[in-house]
Amino acid sequence: MHASLSLKPALDAIGTAIDQRFDKLLPIPGDPRRKLVEAMRYAAMGGGKRMRPLLAVASCDLFHVDKERALRTAIATECVHVYSLVHDDLPCMDDDDTRRGKPTLHKAFDEATAVLAGDALQALAFEVLADEATHEDPYVRAELVLELARASGPAGMAGGQMMDLVAEEETFDLPTTTRLQQLKTGALIGFAVEAGAIMGKASADNRVKLRGYARDLGLAFQIADDLLDVEGDSSRTGKAVRKDAGAGKATFVSLLGIERARKQAEMLIDQAIGHLHGFGQSGDLLRAIARFAIERDR
Repeated sequence: MHASLSLKPALDAIGTAIDQRFDKLLPIPGDPRRKLVEAMRYAAMGGGKRMRPLLAVASCDLFHVDKERALRTAIATECVHVYSLVHDDLPCMDDDDTRRGKPTLHKAFDEATAVLAGDALQALAFEVLADEATHEDPYVRAELVLELARASGPAGMAGGQMMDLVAEEETFDLPTTTRLQQLKTGALIGFAVEAGAIMGKASADNRVKLRGYARDLGLAFQIADDLLDVEGDSSRTGKAVRKDAGAGKATFVSLLGIERARKQAEMLIDQAIGHLHGFGQSGDLLRAIARFAIERDR
């Protein structure tokens, strides 16, 4: 069966589970903070692929982590991802009008509310991870917080976003573009996969395998995004397409060409799946996610 089709039930289920938990985490207050929480809910609920949360749950499943606890790592990952999208869409960054098939947050509300909503979602991620409900072992909780902070900051997503802004003014070669995407896209994907290993107190050998899987998956996922920007339909992607070329940014597609980029993504997915050797059937969901990463249309 086509991997993206076989993965649809799992993506639908994680989407429902994430929305239900955001609904509980973000009750609308009866005071002037109401607009902030409404904006957070607007950004976080009812849309997106939910691939990162599914990665976190699939990784936790490898080590038989309790599903509710696994979903807390998934929520934290999605909080950071959504905050990054909210800020990335702002006029001072990518200046986008559409996200997940609806107006971007600053269009639906206003810029100041969008900034605060992004800030609050980032804070919520660490609040969720640091809570004892996530894991009884404080060392596990501390490591989750540390790794998400690393994946989000200057050595991770924020650093990659800065490189992406500079890419509009400078011409990047393939190694630099690869590094940019490893930080901007790959770091948070890496955390989602690493979270299961941390929660399950996995062996060093298994953690190395999962890091290799996440590294190759993250690059393949970004190549697929670059291909969608060139070949995609905004009615399917839910966001503007063909923006990278207009901004003069070097991408995997502009550097490699469409066919070489597509072959590179396929090779990376084969490598990612190869890292799961030894996990047996318990790694099937992670394998399906890897195939979905380059077969998706949004």
